[in-house]
Amino acid sequence: MLQYAAILERDTNGTVRVEFPDVPEAHTFGDDEGEALLHAVDALETALGMYIDDRREIPRPSAVRHGMRLITLPALTEMKIQLYNTMRTAGVGKAELARRLNCHLPQIDRLLDLTHSSRMEQLEAAFRALNKQLDVRVTEAVR
Repeated sequence: MLQYAAILERDTNGTVRVEFPDVPEAHTFGDDEGEALLHAVDALETALGMYIDDRREIPRPSAVRHGMRLITLPALTEMKIQLYNTMRTAGVGKAELARRLNCHLPQIDRLLDLTHSSRMEQLEAAFRALNKQLDVRVTEAVR
């Protein structure tokens, strides 16, 4: 599970602001804490998507400090980030991955788009093309 620490603070206008120390580009707000937390995942995915678009390294989550909240990214988003990180580590660009998968570049763009609902089979094929495989586990929920 990929989880980032978030700071929730009451803003001067009464809304609740959310900021991520590890991803300064990600910030959002809500009328109350519940609404702010609902927007937090979207803000985080949007900012991390910008890192991918700019071909930057995805920041690693740091430890949670007192008063912070954990924001858990969806499993599909985490798989896409893992694919991006694996490509960077292997020195494989989008064009090369498209060649290995015998597909067009826009299909690779969609695989790396954190807001696109890619199919699991597509991600599995991409990892295989990078000599990797997915390892899915189910654990007890932390409350």
